[in-house]
Order: sequence, then structure tokens, then C-alpha cells
Amino acid sequence: MDQKNKDLEKFLNFLSGKSKNTAPKEEDNVVKMSKKGPMNPKKYISFAVTLTAVFAIAIILFANVYIVKESEYAVVRQFGEVVKFQSEPGLKIKVPFIQSVTRLPKNQMTYEVSEEEINTKDKKRIIIDNYAVWHITDPKQLISNAGTIEKVESRMEEFIYSVIRSELGRIEYKAIINDEGSSRGSINDQVTARVNELLSNDKYGIEVVDVRIRRIDLPTENEQSVFTNMISDRESIAQKYLSEGDAEKRRVEAQTDQQVQEMLATAKKDGALIQAEGEAEAAKIYNKSFSQDPEFYSLYRTLESYKKTIGEDTVIILPSTSPYAKILSGYIK
Repeated sequence: MDQKNKDLEKFLNFLSGKSKNTAPKEEDNVVKMSKKGPMNPKKYISFAVTLTAVFAIAIILFANVYIVKESEYAVVRQFGEVVKFQSEPGLKIKVPFIQSVTRLPKNQMTYEVSEEEINTKDKKRIIIDNYAVWHITDPKQLISNAGTIEKVESRMEEFIYSVIRSELGRIEYKAIINDEGSSRGSINDQVTARVNELLSNDKYGIEVVDVRIRRIDLPTENEQSVFTNMISDRESIAQKYLSEGDAEKRRVEAQTDQQVQEMLATAKKDGALIQAEGEAEAAKIYNKSFSQDPEFYSLYRTLESYKKTIGEDTVIILPSTSPYAKILSGYIK
């Protein structure tokens, strides 16, 4: 009954406006606490567990989502074994905890092969510096049989060195360094084809696009002797060219002299024929003219003979009765 009276009194005070200024009594606080009841901790523990689980699931999902770029392969491994690889770009997901992703490049790569010393067919020691251009054709085979790019490059270098040593060991030094022989181009092609054959047999999942010999050097201790031999060879070649030039010069001169002699002989022959024809024609004209007056012709011939027989110091002894003397003395009857 006491509690009911207190509640009634509070209600009347509230209606009269006295409840705002009235300080709460200790008994009232006790009653209010008793109405709310004791706090339940299980409710808060359940909420915290749920929130933690949501965050954990989100973190796991984000940790197992990966992006495949256009310039790469994504190889998925499960317990170390390759199960698949993706080449199409996009957003992918893997199984948490048991799968891992290895990324491999799609583009062509250049590998600098270490310089190596080899022996040619004629036992010349040379140092080869070359490089290789290659790309991945089967990421699954590469991961399964080589494991990493570094290991497959190491195997590729071993194959390149072995093939180059074998190919150049069948060729003499002069043929290798001779740019005009075009042997280097065929060597590069042969080495590329052979290396690809070895890589394909071992299933490394890569292809060599080109193996190119960049430089051929000599060991330091052999350079001077080789240079001396090269100079001697070039001098002998130069002397050969000079000898061939002199021989060609003499041949051309002899041929030209022969042609000149033939032309001169032909010209003299033609000139003689023309002169003979002219003299014959002149003789005909003379004969025709002189036949009209034989006495004049005889006088003309006598006078012409004077030109050849009489000079400034000529002394002629002739009888006075000689016709020749009569003409000289002016008696022509």
C-alpha cells in the first residue's frame, strides 16, 4: 500500500508541475533500477562475434581475389601443383589457403648470354658474345618443369652455349669472321632452330625467337698473332689484285695494238687501191690527151726528164748531133 501511495503522490505532483523541481529520492532510484532488471552480456558477445566473422570473411575474399593483366599469365597452383593458368585479362578468384598464384610475362624478353670461349675447326680460340630473344608459350610446362623464369633462362643458356660450340666447332675462323661469306646469318638460324628443338624435347614451355651473335673477340694473348696473319693475308690479296690488274692491262694493250695494226693495214690497203685507181685514171687521161699530138708528148717527156737529170751543178757531155742536146741548145727542128 505504501508503494501505491508513493506512486499516486508522484502522479499528483506531475500534474501540478512540481515534478521538475523535485529531487529524486533514493527510494525512487532503487525502484527504477529494479524495473530495468540486470544487464545481459551474451547479447553483446554475439554481436561482436558476428561482426568479427563478417570482417574475416571480407578480408579472406579480398586476399584471394587477383587481377590478370593483358601483359601476363596467371598460373594457379594448388599444394605446389599447377591446376590452371589464365591468359585473359580480368578479375579472378582462387581458393583460400590452398591455392597460390604465380605471374609470368606474355611479352618477348631479351636474355644476355654470358661470354664463352670456344675453339673453331682450325683450333683458333675465340670469345663469343651473343643474346637471345624468347617468350613463354606454355606457362604450365614452365612452372612444372623449370619452376621459375631464372631456372628456365639458365637451361636456355646451357643449350645455346652447347649448340654454338658445336656449330662453330665445324667452321674455320676465317669463315666465321668473314662478313662477305654470309655464314654468320645461317649460323644464327641453325642455332635458333636447334635450341628450340632441345627446349621442346624437355617441355620447358618457351620458344626462342632469335639467337644472335653480337660480337666475336679474340683472347688477349692471341690478338697480335692473329692481326699479323690478317695483315699478311690482306697484303697477299692486294698483291693478287695488282697482278691480275697488270695482266688485264697487258691484255687490253695487246688487243688494242692489234686492232690499231689491223686498222692501219686496212687503211693502207684502201689507200693503195684508191691511188692505183687514180693513177690508172690519170694515165687514161694522159694517153687520151697525148695521143692527139705525139710530137708534143715527146717534147713533154723530154722536158720532164730534164727535171730529174739536170741540177745546178750537173755536167752533161752529149754529142752535138743528139736530139737531147739540140733541144737543150734551143734547136728543135
